[in-house]
Amino acid sequence: MANEKWPIHGEITGPIVMIGFGSIGRGTLPLIERHFKFDKSRMTVIDPDDANRKLLDERNIAFVQEAVTKRNYKELLTPLLTKGGGQGFCVNLSVDTGSVDLMRLCRELGVLYVDTVIEPWLGFYFDTDADNASRTNYALRESLLKEKHKHPGGTTAVSTCGANPGMVSWLVKQALVNLATDLGLKFTQPAQHDRDAWAKLMQDAGVKGIHIAERDTQRAKNPKPLDVFWNTWSVEGFISEGLQPAELGWGTHEKWIPKNAKGHKGGSEAGIYLEQPGANTRVRSWCPTPGPQYGFLVTHNEAISIADFFTVRGKKGKLHYRPTCHYAYHPCNDAVLSMHEMFGAAGKPQSVHHVLDEDELVDGIDELGVLLYGHDRNAYWYGSQLSLAEARKLAPYQNATGLQVTSAVLSGMVWALENPDAGIVEADEMDYRRCLEVQSPYLGPVKGYYTDWTPLDNRPGLFPEDIDRKNPWQFRNILVR
Repeated sequence: MANEKWPIHGEITGPIVMIGFGSIGRGTLPLIERHFKFDKSRMTVIDPDDANRKLLDERNIAFVQEAVTKRNYKELLTPLLTKGGGQGFCVNLSVDTGSVDLMRLCRELGVLYVDTVIEPWLGFYFDTDADNASRTNYALRESLLKEKHKHPGGTTAVSTCGANPGMVSWLVKQALVNLATDLGLKFTQPAQHDRDAWAKLMQDAGVKGIHIAERDTQRAKNPKPLDVFWNTWSVEGFISEGLQPAELGWGTHEKWIPKNAKGHKGGSEAGIYLEQPGANTRVRSWCPTPGPQYGFLVTHNEAISIADFFTVRGKKGKLHYRPTCHYAYHPCNDAVLSMHEMFGAAGKPQSVHHVLDEDELVDGIDELGVLLYGHDRNAYWYGSQLSLAEARKLAPYQNATGLQVTSAVLSGMVWALENPDAGIVEADEMDYRRCLEVQSPYLGPVKGYYTDWTPLDNRPGLFPEDIDRKNPWQFRNILVR
């Protein structure tokens, strides 16, 4: 692997500023080095924690030990992003950094931008004075769309471009093309930006809904100690999203809605949220390796953006079709145990947060894909089955989960360089074929699987249940109550 010739995808002519150098920042660095021409003396990494500074010192890359805040971001970033000429690139991989404000600054400076989530400034996730509607990813996405509509076009800023949100939006399109072909539909693949045509194709294929269905089977060498939160990616990120309300894109086929579900006033109205935390909300789903499984209905941007993208409307905006869409996430067992421990302590996070690196894990895979369900072939899962062993061979400083994220960041950067004047874009609007072409060398096996499983299967049958036996793919049957 060390002698393999990796493609150079483009040249970054200005400075590179990476915000955040946790597990994803560490993993993204070697991919930037591998796939771009750039002046290393003009790269700066910013992070309040210097735990991983050694990797930067070895490369003679500048490091600024400071938090990017709402008060200092303009003064801190402007000189770093503009010094020396050329077009700079801001790679935002940090928590508690206001994504919309940062991309606005970058676009004013003519600097390309990419992030993995619409991140708010510090305090948003745990604001006890805010109602739950304003703590949702729906609200965060609406703030992005407001900026996009207010300032159309201009320098490219790629929003929410990690594994999920990000890569999964590209997988949905490929899965839909595969499914439509297998169903024998006569269709022409829609153009990249033709939302109406993509949505009509999804409707014609008979897809009722989509799970972002993931199973992480990576195992640590040692057992997890008490009062420590272990995860295979950002602990802070997982806790933050896990304590947001459970949230999902709401489909037109649904005949029942939970009593604690709430809609939104204004915007796309593509989603709903539940008055309960996502990481304490379970749903029935399916992945190829384990088969049927419970997942957490953790809120993610793609649940809303995918449902919105594949919406069919008629005259005067009347809603005709929309798929239900949500995350169904089974993290690694140590993360499940950590989250259970946290909720058992009245939601108080553990005193130690730790991301398991590739040397602390013994084996396992991160099976991350999209499950398109309710059509004539029942359900179709399509995605990445990247193992820890293969991730170790492909790139340094990351486990299987991390590499799925960092390689999506790489795709987002390549797409931005090739489309520098696209304005603010979501992953759903990008060329999925080009993005997967760049990313696929890092994804391990990328395969599709049909299954006869439905949420009505694998129930013990020992207790009365309030389910809809005539309509297997109702959310009523998917939600664990």
